[in-house]
Amino acid sequence: MSAAGFLVRPGYEISRVIRGGWQLAGGHGNIDRMQAAEDLLACFDAGIFAFDCADIYTGVEEIYGAFRRELARRRGREALARLKLQTKFVPDLDLLPKITKSDVSAVIDQSLRRLGTERLDLVQFHWWDYRIPGCVETALWLDELRRDGKIELVGGTNFNAASVEALVAAGVPLATMQVQYSLIDLRPQKQLVATCRRHAIHLLCYGAAAGGFFSERWLGAPEPGEPFENRSLRKYKLVIDDFGGWSLFQELLVALRRVGERRDADIATVASRLVLDRPMVAAVIIGGRNCDHLASNRRIPDVQLTEQDRTEIDAVLARARPLEGDVFDLERDRTGRHGSIMKYNLNATAA
Repeated sequence: MSAAGFLVRPGYEISRVIRGGWQLAGGHGNIDRMQAAEDLLACFDAGIFAFDCADIYTGVEEIYGAFRRELARRRGREALARLKLQTKFVPDLDLLPKITKSDVSAVIDQSLRRLGTERLDLVQFHWWDYRIPGCVETALWLDELRRDGKIELVGGTNFNAASVEALVAAGVPLATMQVQYSLIDLRPQKQLVATCRRHAIHLLCYGAAAGGFFSERWLGAPEPGEPFENRSLRKYKLVIDDFGGWSLFQELLVALRRVGERRDADIATVASRLVLDRPMVAAVIIGGRNCDHLASNRRIPDVQLTEQDRTEIDAVLARARPLEGDVFDLERDRTGRHGSIMKYNLNATAA
């Protein structure tokens, strides 16, 4: 990976590939926490110095805290100063109608303890249901904690364009917005990208590799069905269905593979690079339970794609069905196909 990162705000630089932590939580198989910390150290040594987690990812903040301690011990203060450990604040759905400033402060203090730091680098705020009042007030409480020195930057995750506008209008200094963004989910392009451009909010994008579906493993493979081996595959198969189905997705994999062969890159790397090139995108978040794909992950910012490459892929995308709604609208519908598989009250489990 290129040594240059992305300057989100003055003094706050991140790598353009962020290592995600969701697959280190429950639902993705057994995790050896000591080995996980070693894998994170290998990512840092490979040039990935920003890492994403959340208060609701069971055990992951503790893993990151152990990694932070090992990084300081083995690589020293300079490495520790470069490290960015980015977490989230995701209050449970059941808490939203009665959330208090004390609740917010308690969760932030918990993340500080788990990560073993005096100030959180970036806290990304999520609100499950816009119909429940209190979202803006809660975000302002987070900003108070930023002014108190417990948080360096406040961001959001999965907010649509209208909600971003509301937060900004209230004075919440959003630096980033983490959203699902991939070749099969272009919902951010409808409104959110333009909103973020107006307010200098940079996108951190998860799902660029569609939970592993963008890979040679699935090229030419029969369409999978229940039971899926992990939560990511179940989630992103629904997106593939809405995108245009397994047959069209196979055509996209063929096009990505053809481009990848010309650029000495695998399917996931090409798919992620195309998201990284989109306007207002600061970084793509790549999940993993181990270091199996580290060599290809670190190459994402360096792969050079031509207009011919993009034209071939765009020809397939032109036949896709756009996903309905704005960012995360499908997932907010708890009775729908996408929302019904979500888990809305995970803090008790993660505590």
